[in-house]
Amino acid sequence: MFYKQLEVKPNFVGLLYKENVFQKQLPAGVYKFSPFQKVSLIVLSQHLRSVRVVNQEVLTTDNIALRFSFFLSYKLLDAQCLVENFGIGDDNFALAEQQLVAIAQLHLRQKISSLDSEHLNEYRNEIADFNEETLSEAIAALGLQLVTAQLIDITFPKAIQDLFARLLDSKIRAKSELENARTAVATARALKNASELMKDDENIKFFQYLETISKIADKGKHTFVIGEVPQTLSKS
Repeated sequence: MFYKQLEVKPNFVGLLYKENVFQKQLPAGVYKFSPFQKVSLIVLSQHLRSVRVVNQEVLTTDNIALRFSFFLSYKLLDAQCLVENFGIGDDNFALAEQQLVAIAQLHLRQKISSLDSEHLNEYRNEIADFNEETLSEAIAALGLQLVTAQLIDITFPKAIQDLFARLLDSKIRAKSELENARTAVATARALKNASELMKDDENIKFFQYLETISKIADKGKHTFVIGEVPQTLSKS
């Protein structure tokens, strides 16, 4: 008996139509139909796909033009939903990907444009984590499942980068100068306290006396005529 054979390969899903009316979804396998039946099978890949979007421009609240790049990976979630949205042509995934990128791009633009450039780095981790429930739901409506959504980079204009570099340099210098000033004050306070302690201490005076003689003696042969011996020495 003759029959019509249709095949769904592994990691693919099939949509069965009879007389152009959707019947059911078929998993991987080989299917046989009567040659008198007007049936067709649309086969869609369930493999992971990815797209990288670069140099998208956006304005911050203080009107600084930034550029950002991001990466998305996705796969088929609902084959029937995808076909209903984008048709049965070979370019249905390409059309779906365009919508996917547009949704993610709008989502990121709204996040970045709500911040000013000066505080953007403070919220970088929050912006980078944009695989949120609302984004996933919007993409699921296309028949796709968002697997990964990752911010690659945010680039400031060269003039703004130079301004930030100078600002960072001035902050580091100010911090260093403040630390040096604190050290100088602490050193001065310690020297003052030490001088107060040494002022009337006879033992310290005697050691200073010996140190002075030793320094002079190191420079050659000398004869020292010592008058009154310090009181500390006479006591010892």
